[in-house]
Amino acid sequence: MWRKVKRFFKILGPGLVTGASDDDPSGIATYSQAGAKYGLATLWTVIITFPLMAAIQEMCARIGLVTSAGLTTTLKKHYSKTVLYLMLVFSVPAIVLNIGADIASMGAVANLLVPAIAPIWFSLLFTAILMAMIIYLPYVRFVNVLKYLCLVLLLYIIVPFLTRPDWFKVLRSLIIPDISAKVASDPNFIAMLVAILGTTISPYLFFWQAAMEAEDVKAVKRQIMVNKRLISNNGDDVDPKPREKRLMGLIIQKMGIDVNIGMLLSNVIMFFIILTAGTALFGKGVREIETVEQAAKALEPVAGDLSYLLFATGVIGTGFIAIPVLSGCMSYIVSESLGWKGSLDKKFHQAKGFYIVIIFSLLLGLGINYLGISPVQALLYTAILYGVTAPVVIAMVLHLANNKKVMGEYTNSRLSNCLGVLTFLLMTVAAVFLIYLQFFDQP
Repeated sequence: MWRKVKRFFKILGPGLVTGASDDDPSGIATYSQAGAKYGLATLWTVIITFPLMAAIQEMCARIGLVTSAGLTTTLKKHYSKTVLYLMLVFSVPAIVLNIGADIASMGAVANLLVPAIAPIWFSLLFTAILMAMIIYLPYVRFVNVLKYLCLVLLLYIIVPFLTRPDWFKVLRSLIIPDISAKVASDPNFIAMLVAILGTTISPYLFFWQAAMEAEDVKAVKRQIMVNKRLISNNGDDVDPKPREKRLMGLIIQKMGIDVNIGMLLSNVIMFFIILTAGTALFGKGVREIETVEQAAKALEPVAGDLSYLLFATGVIGTGFIAIPVLSGCMSYIVSESLGWKGSLDKKFHQAKGFYIVIIFSLLLGLGINYLGISPVQALLYTAILYGVTAPVVIAMVLHLANNKKVMGEYTNSRLSNCLGVLTFLLMTVAAVFLIYLQFFDQP
């Protein structure tokens, strides 16, 4: 039994890590706000976001596998450089702000657990640990560390059971959306739905997924080349192409399982965080939650010490998953845009520029703590920047995934296109609404 579990866990990789990184401290803050403010009224969004996330991430993963290149490199080949640089202008600051918000959240939550040490010292410690982990761990071990860190997300599944929710009410809220009544009583409910959508379907995930799949398939292709040489040396004239085609089919099949499980995990954790806040906080009259540490602290008196400790520990654990993904994603975007040769598969001395971008992004994120930008402000700016770039990137991903010159026989299915177009339309509406709220709907 345990052997089967280990074998199944081996299949999982980039998709699992990508899904887990989506539930970063900033995401936890958004889901906690939704639960505290509206109870269980946003639980149904889980059913909507899962297929949309899975469809887009699968496209990005397939593009990475087929092209053996990151999304930025592929976009650079097939689109105007103006589009690419505009995307960089919006994506890079958004990722830095996201890193800063996550580092600050981890420090603040650690301070709740150990009040004698100031949050900034915890933030410095976590930044140093993350930097060492990303730079010095070999790629395979680094990915395995991230994969096993995903287990920390299981803490969020435990917490709601300590609050004893009404499961019939939970099921009804999950299946039957009550949008009209909520909007009628609070127009800001739509803004919360937009925030959930933007937090869950973030552009940085697209780039990370494609880059990681490209790294994995490069290793497989190197092995294929070794096998070809062995066959050639043995005088065997068997055509290796059918074998390669079967292998690519198996890789894509495995990738589909990995992506679907990763996105399912992401949405399951989102469900349980909203459920925790919607029962423990909303049920006790705690309605205003702005930061993740406020959510953790609010749990202590209403749900008990254990719920509080599990929730707080989960925040720190998810930060250790998400921040390497964010900084690594930024380095892939910048390096591929500038034509640098670098990846997590290489050591520091082999890809200095690549790792310097990672170090710089972590230090900039940490520096936000000293600039007077609060995590809440950082998340607001991040949401706006992600909101602007998401529809554009999704449109380009859809185009690439249907381009036979790029994808050959591995283009989108009809279902993938339907889900992709629906995601594009929803994210476009969300972006327009978000921009309207921030710049035109001022009192």
